[in-house]
Amino acid sequence: MAPTVHCAAIDLGATSGRVVLGSWSKRRLTLREVHRFPNALRSAGGHEYWDIPGLWSEVQAGLRAAVAALPRGAKLASVGVDTWGVDYVLTNDAGRIVFPTHAYRDARTQAGLAHLTHTRAALDRIYAATGIPAVFYNSSLQLAETVASCPAITDLATRCLFLPDYFNFLLSGKMANGLSIASTTQLLDVHGDDWSRAALDYFRVPPVWLSKPVRSGTKLGKVGRILRMNRSATRGSSGRLALPVDPLADTQVIAVPGHDTTCAYDAMPAAPDGGDIFLSSGTWSLVGFESDRPLLGAAALAARVANDRTGRGEYRPLVNVIGLWLLEGTLKDFANRPKHDAEWEKLIDAASRLSPFAFGLDVTDSAFANPPSMRAAIDAQLKRRGLQAPRDLTGYVRLICDSLGRGHADVIKTFAQLSGRTFRRILMVGGGSKNALLCQATADASGLPVHSFALEGSVVGNLANQLIALKAVKSLAAFRADLARQLTATTYTPRR
Repeated sequence: MAPTVHCAAIDLGATSGRVVLGSWSKRRLTLREVHRFPNALRSAGGHEYWDIPGLWSEVQAGLRAAVAALPRGAKLASVGVDTWGVDYVLTNDAGRIVFPTHAYRDARTQAGLAHLTHTRAALDRIYAATGIPAVFYNSSLQLAETVASCPAITDLATRCLFLPDYFNFLLSGKMANGLSIASTTQLLDVHGDDWSRAALDYFRVPPVWLSKPVRSGTKLGKVGRILRMNRSATRGSSGRLALPVDPLADTQVIAVPGHDTTCAYDAMPAAPDGGDIFLSSGTWSLVGFESDRPLLGAAALAARVANDRTGRGEYRPLVNVIGLWLLEGTLKDFANRPKHDAEWEKLIDAASRLSPFAFGLDVTDSAFANPPSMRAAIDAQLKRRGLQAPRDLTGYVRLICDSLGRGHADVIKTFAQLSGRTFRRILMVGGGSKNALLCQATADASGLPVHSFALEGSVVGNLANQLIALKAVKSLAAFRADLARQLTATTYTPRR
């Protein structure tokens, strides 16, 4: 009988992070969350930043908790890191941070975005080269603004590590860019697995900052001494100094798909025939599918199709719909917002009993990106359209969920037209998969059944890629087949 394999998934999100211990035995995966911690962007001087040292401190605490949770005598075989996309750390050769890490919601990219979107030839050329539309959060625009505003950075920085790359470096000591996270940047060649020189030149990003991306499954090295230096020595009966057994001594740092959405997609029990739409519903709703080729051209650009990549190199065409950020922001304007799960369920149930609105929000409105008041931004859009705003929180919840459902459906229709595929069902994971109103609204608007899974998507996909690299699992298809036997889906059938 094959021994149990224990791996740790470091999963960093924009609002919280966690470290989860995964154990693979008898073709079944069990999870134990050993450490969870909050995360938030920090404002200073009119700009938004991430607390990178604070996150690293939490990562170390989480790995120590994972080791403490291991069965007696067991060791941690590997660790992998996934994070949100696009953000990065600039370092020198020694790995020292030489520039503060901005958060993707910082408004500093707006001038560059406006210039690119109003220069049609450049916009078409960059999309043809990278397969990524122009969006305010793109790494390309962030880096361009940094170089333009602080020209001396080209003398200080020698490497650009995207967030999972940077934490992999802290763990292993090796600097490497990962393929999946690289594809979120608008700098990767859509037709290959290296950087686009056309994009680097346009955004004036020094090519020496980036190395050819590695694929998922690459072993970057063993966990460094930083996590092991606090062990204390003891003297045995012979009087000799003896170091305790180090459970991290042989722990491999494995490059998993660094983008959390890619990990979540890998976790979904997809049918082999390619007839599934994937919906990862959280702060963003990421709607997409798996493909052997990208979706390019004028229609794809107009639809804002992003040709992200799997860690293995295939394509993952998707469109970002604003997601539950719309609801999270609106709740801040209501004193009676839910405080715990029971109140959430009561609110969703009350909203479900309301009649659907005859209209929906335009969820592509850039005013929803990071407004001072989300409720005011919603009301302003409705007022411009001559529509009445909801009277209470329940009404806003109904309007937002119905609007997001329509936004999901619009993307799926576009994918069917551009790809020529017939999609038969929607696989949904993430926080939004627990929202029955949102799931039903998506089914109703799309005309497709929604299969909602209580699945820790990004964590499970992270662990799946580690297990494949360790040869504990043969392939992603084999993992999905085994996982499907563990999962129970809640199915939402479209209503006429």
